[in-house]
Amino acid sequence: MASIVGFPNPVNEKAARVVAGVVALTSLVALVTGWHWLLLPLAYGFIARAITGPTLSPLGRFAMDVVAPRLGEPKRVPGPPKRFAQAIGAVATTIGAVVGVLLGVEAVAIVMLAMMVVFATLESVFAFCVGCLAFAGLMRIGVIPEDTCEACNDIWSRYGRDGAAGPGPAATDAA
Repeated sequence: MASIVGFPNPVNEKAARVVAGVVALTSLVALVTGWHWLLLPLAYGFIARAITGPTLSPLGRFAMDVVAPRLGEPKRVPGPPKRFAQAIGAVATTIGAVVGVLLGVEAVAIVMLAMMVVFATLESVFAFCVGCLAFAGLMRIGVIPEDTCEACNDIWSRYGRDGAAGPGPAATDAA
């Protein structure tokens, strides 16, 4: 069980962006077609990725094993902020699935899907992770301890002073 539960650190940002792109497109399809039931697999995916990284997420595995390697060298980013972002997605899509789909409050499903379209598009297209930004803010005010993400605090441990990638931490290619 311990080998299943966990989240990689660092994460290949290219794989994370692929996952975000599929989430954005799926959410957009659900909004346009009214297929709000798509929140159910979206919620599963976010829960699986928040708990196990890509291990139990078919989309995470596909992004990490198939797509990201074809996009060139991995771009390594700290894992804890990405895990936090996955957890936020898990909460939002689970609320949308339970309240919006299972309890029939359509407005909740629509709001959660719209949020997924916006936030996942920002991540996929612009590499702007809203959950990661929230994570950094929570670290700044002391809600999340600094030692949770040492690489988040010291970018010079990952990049040389000139901005070139340094040796950085041991890496995985997970999404």
